[in-house]
Amino acid sequence: MYVILVYDAGEKRVGKMLKLCRRYLNWIQNSVFEGEITEAKLQQLKYEAANIMDKETDSLIIFKTRQEKWLEKEVVGQERQKLDNFL
Repeated sequence: MYVILVYDAGEKRVGKMLKLCRRYLNWIQNSVFEGEITEAKLQQLKYEAANIMDKETDSLIIFKTRQEKWLEKEVVGQERQKLDNFL
């Protein structure tokens, strides 16, 4: 599946969340990630994120689609991290 993940975490936890999410997805802008991921890896990511987060103040939002081709993406301005597919 293809996901877009957005998080909002307290200042002390932002770095840990960034490192965690970069292990699973492509970092595209500050607290925003996207990419292909299996259901099992997504569950692992959510489990690890829950251990970092303060559930009273932090949030993790995940948008899912079956494939990237079903998602129309438009970038206005400078794209921070271009996604290239190398074989």
